[in-house]
Order: sequence, then C-alpha cells, then structure tokens
Amino acid sequence: MHDGGTVLAAASGEVAVAFLELGIIALGLSLIARLSDRVGLSPIPGYLLVGLAFGEGGIVSPAFSSEFIDLAAEIGVILLLLTLGLEYTGAELRHGLRRDWPAGVVDLLANATPGVLAALLLGWDATSALLLAGITYISSSGIIAKVLRDLERMGNRETPSILSVLVLEDLAMAVYLPVVGVALTGEELGTAARAVIVALLVTALVLYAAVRFGDGISRLLAGRTDESLLLGVMGVTLLVAGAAQSLDVSAAVGAFLVGIALSGTVQERATELVGPLRDLFAAVFFLLFSLRIDPADLPPVPPVAVALAVVTTVTKIGTGWWAAGRAGVAPRGRMRAGTALVARGEFSIVIAGLAVGTGVAPDLVPMAAAYVLVLASGGPVLTRFADPLAGVVQRFSPQRPRHRRRGSGRRGGPA
Repeated sequence: MHDGGTVLAAASGEVAVAFLELGIIALGLSLIARLSDRVGLSPIPGYLLVGLAFGEGGIVSPAFSSEFIDLAAEIGVILLLLTLGLEYTGAELRHGLRRDWPAGVVDLLANATPGVLAALLLGWDATSALLLAGITYISSSGIIAKVLRDLERMGNRETPSILSVLVLEDLAMAVYLPVVGVALTGEELGTAARAVIVALLVTALVLYAAVRFGDGISRLLAGRTDESLLLGVMGVTLLVAGAAQSLDVSAAVGAFLVGIALSGTVQERATELVGPLRDLFAAVFFLLFSLRIDPADLPPVPPVAVALAVVTTVTKIGTGWWAAGRAGVAPRGRMRAGTALVARGEFSIVIAGLAVGTGVAPDLVPMAAAYVLVLASGGPVLTRFADPLAGVVQRFSPQRPRHRRRGSGRRGGPA
C-alpha cells in the first residue's frame, strides 16, 4: 500500500510539473502572439524560437513524452489544414484547377529545383534532396491567408491567382507526402508506385465528393447549436484524416479536403468556431517541432538557409508575377502576388518533421527551422512593401507604351 501511494504521489508530482511547464509556455506564446500582432508579423518565428530555447539542449527541457508531442503536433496540422480548406469552395477549386494549372507547374519547377540543387551541392542523398525540395517548394497558406486579410487584399484582382497556386500546392502534397513516406522507410520502387496510385485515387475520390456532394454534407452538419456543428465538423475531419492516414495518404490533406467540402453558412460558422482551436494547436505544433531541435546543431546551417531563402524568394516572386500576369494583372498587382507567396511555414515544418529520427542528413531539420524562421518573418514584410518594390522594378525595366490607366488593383478595375 505504501509503495502504491508513493507511485501515485510521484505520478501526481510529474503531472503537476507538466501543468506548470505548459502554463508557463502558454503564457510565453500569448506574449509572442500579442507582440507579433502589434508589429504586423506572423507569430510563427517566435513560436519556433521559444521551442529552441526550451527544447533539447535549451535553457529548460520540459518533461513531455514523445507520444504527447506527436499526437498534439498531428492535431495541430489537421486543424491548420482544415481551416485552410475552409478558405475555398468546390467551385473555386474547379475553376482554379482548370485555369491556373500551368502556374502550378511553373511553381513546382521553379521552387523545388533550388532545394534539390542545394542538397546535391551539400552532398546529401536522394531522400534528403526530395525532402528539401518539398520544404523550398510549398508556401505557407496559413501565413499568406492571414496577411491578405490583414492588408485587406482578399478582394484584389491578383488574389485569385495567389489562391489557385496555394490550392495546387496543397493538392500536390497529397501525392508528395506518400512518396516521401515510402522513401524514408526504404521501400522498393513498386511500393512507391502503389502509394502514389492510391494517393491519387483517394484524393480524386474525396475531391469529387467535396465538389459534388459538398452542399449535402454541409446540410447534414448544419446543427442549430454551435456545439453540435463543431463536434460534427471535428468528427468528420478526424474520420477522413484517419481513413486517409490508413491508406498512406496524408491526414492533413484529408482534413484540407473536408474544409473544401463545406459550403455556405456552415462554412462560415465552422471557420469561426474552429479558428480558436486552430490558433491554439498551430502554436503547439510549431513549438513542439522546434522542441526537438538542439540549438547546438544550428550554427553550421544559417548561411546555407539564408542563401536558399534568398534564391527561393526570387523564384516565388517570379512565380506569382507570372501567374498574375496570365490573368491580366498589372505590375503592381503582380508584385503583390509574388511577394505574398514568399512565406514558408506549416507544410515546410511538416515535411522536416518527417525526417526526425530517420537516417537522412542530420542538418536537414535545423536547416528547415532556420529557413522557415527567415521566410515566415521576411515574407509578410515583403508583402507589405510590394507596391514600392513594384515601383523600383518598373523604374529599371524597359518602358512599354501604356494603353490604359493603372487602377487600384481591386476586382472589376484594372490592376
């Protein structure tokens, strides 16, 4: 009996310490979010820095189990991608895929290639090159959507081109992530091919259901109370995410497609209800990722990460410039589109997280953290100053005769 009481007391003490640690971290994250909001930047770099300070080799190492970290991080990713899916409707998705798929191809080639070349120059293996290609390719839909809302640019003429590129990137992850999973486990080529085929079929099926039956799904979930709607949306999201994961398709992509399936008032209400949960678990996700990084591993990687950030900033701006140009947007709008796509965040960290504990290049994870730190903070700054940048570009570019007056960049007017 005495031994049992001792064990219970010890367990209670560990739980108390964990609660204290979580409380201190949550208050720290709250201060970071408040400061970031004041200066108009994403809080993601701050979350990553807190994780570095309190993780492996940091000031204090919280006594969190690896199971807790993994589960909390997974829930964070699922909620992030669900809310990203809620930004789009099935009709917007259909239209964007038909009109802007060439921009998606240019985006892939222009922004994945620097990651592959950097990995090869560093002497990394093919799997590490594949991971770094994904990290440099995918923009942060979460950061970009927030910046566009904050700058009141959701109604701009260039914004549909931005959103189309982001949708195509998120859908590309449905194929990319299963391939990476197979590569990390060292499976044969046939297994990789099967994984890709299954991923394509499942994604196509869920996409079809989202576009064809989205209104019906929304009506089924449309409870009168917020409680019933929230529980219904979360239940469907977790079911689809779990089914996708069991078929070797990313759970995050499954959650993204659930968000697309919801429409009308259900979509609007779900966005409001899930928003606070998303913010909570997004902060937890970025924090828990960086908790696993030892700051002692960072010194060799910043120069390479900064160089890669500079190169992929140029390639992303070029991608957005070209994509918006196809839609007839004028130079200022094209620059706004290009700078908006620069930010990297959640998916880059998701990809880097897959490499934790594997045999890939040991510098990959700290490099990804440094890379995201640079672009998650630098991207929104560039977006805010897109118009002056466009003026500089126009000043040094060959002058063309103007056939029409340049407008404000809002839909329905020239931009």
